Formats: sequence, structure tokens, C-alpha cells
Amino acid sequence: MHVQLLREIEEEITNLLSDLIRINTTNPPGNETQAAKYLAETLEKDGFKCELFESAHGRGSLITRLKGTGEKPNLLLLSHLDVVAANPKEWSVDPFAGLVKDGFVWGRGALDMKSMTAMEVMVMKLLKRNNVKPKGDIILAATADEEKGGEAGAGWLVSNYPKKIRADYVINEGGGLAIPINGKNIYTVQTAEKGILWFKVKAKGRPGHGSVPGAADNAILRMNKVVEKLGNHRSKISLVPTVKQFLSEIAKENKVAQQALSLLLQNPELGDHILDQVAQKDKAMAEEIRAMLRMTIAPTIIHGGVKENIIPSECDAVFDCRILPGQNPTDALDEIKGLLRDVDLEKLGFETIQANEPSESPTNTPLYEQIINVLKEFEPDCSVAPILLTGGTDSRFFRKMGSICYGFQPMRADLPYGEILKMTHGIDERISIENLVFGTSVLYNVVEKFMT
Repeated sequence: MHVQLLREIEEEITNLLSDLIRINTTNPPGNETQAAKYLAETLEKDGFKCELFESAHGRGSLITRLKGTGEKPNLLLLSHLDVVAANPKEWSVDPFAGLVKDGFVWGRGALDMKSMTAMEVMVMKLLKRNNVKPKGDIILAATADEEKGGEAGAGWLVSNYPKKIRADYVINEGGGLAIPINGKNIYTVQTAEKGILWFKVKAKGRPGHGSVPGAADNAILRMNKVVEKLGNHRSKISLVPTVKQFLSEIAKENKVAQQALSLLLQNPELGDHILDQVAQKDKAMAEEIRAMLRMTIAPTIIHGGVKENIIPSECDAVFDCRILPGQNPTDALDEIKGLLRDVDLEKLGFETIQANEPSESPTNTPLYEQIINVLKEFEPDCSVAPILLTGGTDSRFFRKMGSICYGFQPMRADLPYGEILKMTHGIDERISIENLVFGTSVLYNVVEKFMT
């Protein structure tokens, strides 16, 4: 059977997203309650009963559900309402005006992820309007605080109201954007994400006069060695199941990459050598893959020194370390300390700022099958690949509860693929109305077929 695009929702979803963008939910401070109330009003028009939960004043999350008969597992449609900051000086349009022009909705959150919120709300409304009787509960949650780690949003709901939000399956952000290869689309489904270890290193020394450097012990020089060592370190390559499957799908479709990727799958230890060659043709793709193969460490903040002529006795640096499924923050920190053995370890202090476990969901599930089937109905010659997200999402809270989570916001690359990736947290973020309709149509079909 051939599925149709839901053209009739074009205006409604465009307005919905535009309105959501106009509610400024930059985190910090968040102020998500205003957006949650707006969604509650629009959902109540279709007869939904909504609940609003605040983890603190103004930090609201919304939950509603379509009751099922209990014959099938529950499904949660998850999104977050907060966005990262946008500097209006850098943009060509006002980032919070929700402007609709040239067939696109512009503004902060257009991709990350108010468009997905709008799609999921639209799916709920259509299920109700079409009088669909699901066999399991379909829950919608639009939460606070994801951009700052989710502890005041999804994490807080999971700890305080697990019954309201628990589901066997979760559809969230982090995948769905088609990678165009040789005129064909490979749609991604996020099935895994790296964990976070943000840590601070404090280098100690002995102060002295800037005119006699040798008499002091310069903490900046010590930190220089730390940054040099960690910033240039390449951890051991490890191929997790999601990445193996992702690389085999890409290799199937792309003749140029085929040799390189097949070689990589057979000899992971040659990964860097192979990716250096891929980088000559496509640097963005090569570096994205490189970060999927190993733990990474990047220095992101550095502070030290008090005055021009004083040799400093202290210098701090913050590092962003991302770990693969199967690794944990404690072992990662031990590995890092091991690398710094010859930098006077006793003169270094370590502090963990934030640590989140990595997570992974299997692909051999009925929901994953359903996603493939629906995509192939819309686009018979497309293919589907699971993807590891090098960043993190709220899915980890639910994977920890035992839910199977997929990042899936179906989108075609109607701007150059690299440009779309750059707009998330970047400048002139926007999504095409065409993609709003396409994404909602695919998502609606997946949910309706999976739940009936």
C-alpha cells in the first residue's frame, strides 16, 4: 500500500512550531512552563487531559496520554521544550520571532527540537481525530531542561513520577535525518549515545617573580603538558554494535566509501589511517565517524594566573570527555590519570563536574521493523541505519529504566547535509515546511501501525 503525505496539516503545524519558537525557553533559565501551558491549551482543544509538573518555579513539563486497551506495550513520544542561547547579532532573522519565509520556519529550536514537539503533538491530535483505538497507551511528554542535562526535566520526572512516564518504547530526538548518498537516502535511527565525563584538572605549582622563572614552579607550564597529553590522545578504537551496523549500511550504499569502511570493519586498529584518507574527501563525515569509534577528550575551558609579573601557583582546565557504550566514567577517569603519570601526578587535582553513563538499545525489535517498513512505503529505495549519537539526550534516563529508545525525527536533507548539522545550536536554525509535513506523516504512520 502507498502512504500519502498529510498535506492538510501544513498550515496547522507551521503555526504550531512558529508559536512555540516565539515562547523564549532559552536554558538557563528555561521558563518552559509557558511553552507547556501553550501545548496544554492546544491539546485540550482536541479533548486531551494534560498534566503540568514543575520541578521548580517556571520549570514545567507536560504529560498527556491516549489510553490503550493494554494488549500492546506502551509508547512514549518524548521531546524537550528548552533551547540553547542564540545571539541575535549573529542571525539574519530574529531567532525568537518564529518567522515563516522561503518555505522554512526560522528560529532557535526549529531543529532542536521544537519541530519534533510540534510533530508529536500533531500525531496525538490526528490519532484522536481519526478515532484510532490503540492497543497500548500512547504518552506524550514535553519536558524541561534537556539542554542542561535534563535533571530538572526528564530525569526529575523519572525519579518523581515514574508511573506517569514509564513506557516500553520511547521515540525521542537524535536521529531520523536522511544521509543522501548517490541519489538515495539512508535514514538514521539513534539507537545509542555516548556518556559524558566532564572533569576539571587543577595543576599546582609554586609562585615566584616573573623575572626569575627558574626559581618558581609554573602551574601553567604543568597544565600545558596536561592539555598537550589529553588533547592529542587517541584512545583505543572500539566498535559497538550500533556503529558496526551503521558502517555496514553506509558501505552498502556508497561505492567510494565501501572499500574504506569494509577495511575499517575488518581492522578497527587501522581506523585512524583509513579515516585520514576519507577526510581528504569529506572531513565532516570522517570526524563524525572517528568520534563514534572511541572515547574522546577535548579541553574546553582554561584559567590561570593573577598578574603579569607573578608566576602562577595554580591553573585549572576543564575537559569534555565522551565515552562509548560499554565504558563507564570511573574507568575513563582512571585511564586519564594513567596518561598523566609523568606529569607529576601528585601536583594535579581532579574533580568530576558531571558524569552520565552511555546507553544503547537493540535494533531487533518490532518498533525498529515498523520504522523501516513505513519509510520504505514513503520511499521504496531508501535504507535505514542505526546511529550512535556522540552527544547525549534524555533517552538515557529511559534506557536506564529498561525502555527501548529510538531517536527518530524523520527528515530529508533539503539543504546540504553538513549545513543542517551546523544549524543545530548554530546560526539561522530553520526547518522546511515540507519536512514538517513529511516528518509528521512518517511518524503518524509508524505510531498508528505499531500501536493498533
